[in-house]
Amino acid sequence: MSSRPRVPGAPVALVALFTAGYLAPYLLPTVVGRLSAGLGLSPAQAGLVGSFLLLGSSAAGFTLAARGDRIAPRTAARAGLLAMAVGYGSAAATGLVPLVVAGAVLGGVGSGTATAVAAAGIAGQRDPHRAATLGLLTVSATAGALYLSLPHLAGGHTPPLLALSCAAVLVWPVTGRLPGVPWAGGRAARGGGPTGPLPRRRAGCVLAAGILCWSLAQNALWGVSGRIGVTQAGLTEVTVGAVFAVALGAGLAGVTAAGALGSRLGRAVPIGAGTVLIAGCVLLSSAAGSLAAFATGEILWNAVYPVVLSYLLGLAASLDPRGRWAVLVGSASSLGVACGPVTGSLLSEGAGYPGMGVVLCALLLLVAVPMTAVARHVSGRPLVPGSVRRRGGAPAAVLAGTAAATPPTVPQMGAPEQEVALVRAPVGRRRPTRARFGLARPGDRG
Repeated sequence: MSSRPRVPGAPVALVALFTAGYLAPYLLPTVVGRLSAGLGLSPAQAGLVGSFLLLGSSAAGFTLAARGDRIAPRTAARAGLLAMAVGYGSAAATGLVPLVVAGAVLGGVGSGTATAVAAAGIAGQRDPHRAATLGLLTVSATAGALYLSLPHLAGGHTPPLLALSCAAVLVWPVTGRLPGVPWAGGRAARGGGPTGPLPRRRAGCVLAAGILCWSLAQNALWGVSGRIGVTQAGLTEVTVGAVFAVALGAGLAGVTAAGALGSRLGRAVPIGAGTVLIAGCVLLSSAAGSLAAFATGEILWNAVYPVVLSYLLGLAASLDPRGRWAVLVGSASSLGVACGPVTGSLLSEGAGYPGMGVVLCALLLLVAVPMTAVARHVSGRPLVPGSVRRRGGAPAAVLAGTAAATPPTVPQMGAPEQEVALVRAPVGRRRPTRARFGLARPGDRG
């Protein structure tokens, strides 16, 4: 459990900040498509602009990762939202390509700052997975509503960029609920010493590298999904927008199911099996030549993607309660997202959409192995009442799986299973006494 003080209203502000920061990657297909159509850019050039936007987001996350305990969340959040409002707003207001690129990069820096503050705060919550799930639910619902409405607005690059700017303005008022001192209880503000080395460095580095490739593979397809629907499947922009909206609605259902499931299966099974299923959806979507194939691949893919992402974010948050690994892993994911559009554009131009799908599917299958291994190594098997009784657990441990409220010292449902210790009585007793979790079994006698 985190040692951070609980701040009333902070979870609401963190979810809102998470939504504003993550909205840019969710709107990436329509942003890239509109940049190409509105500014006369080639698909590769439009994808490069999208990559610049997300590279700014990733750079902001990496910059804040080592300074999160020394910057007040309220100050950082407001700086990020201001950069979003000014950057995306100025890019939406001009048709000059250099100014659009500069504004998009500034807006990306703001998105990355907002996401980094939200990730660090979520890592300190009592249940990081639940907080991350709620954030993904909110951003999926917001993006789905925008995908339904943007096709009916004026063409060009202005509407999606203006929507990102407005999101920052709308979230600004709730930043007053964030603390005005650093998350670490103001330790850095008082001139305290360093926060110590990063824990679990090997697991964290493997997870960061894995999620970078994981995000790159998926966003390479996501960045060109709109063009696949229009050029390969022969759909209109309105139909493609409706498919994306339904797909994000399926994502809402998937994240809701993940929140209900919690940690009953641990993290290894959802991460490993979910990534394999996503790889199959990538193959189907990239080769789609009709509405049925395109819609099936996109909807199933978007239903599974946020589920796996919520477990990955929860896994990163569990590596360090100060939130440093959560920010670093989130920034690595942003870096993969940033490289996705240009990667997808280059692969699709060189090998076609089906060939691109084969390459991305193979990459996803490769990174599923190390990420699943990290989840198994860090999380262990889930602690559930059945396994406690089978291993002769103490009544307090069984109570942890059934009671409505238990003190922090009692193992909680979903926590890693505790090791079984064998305790022998002193020499001289006729029969040894064994105990697990410090209590003797009912059948043992002295």
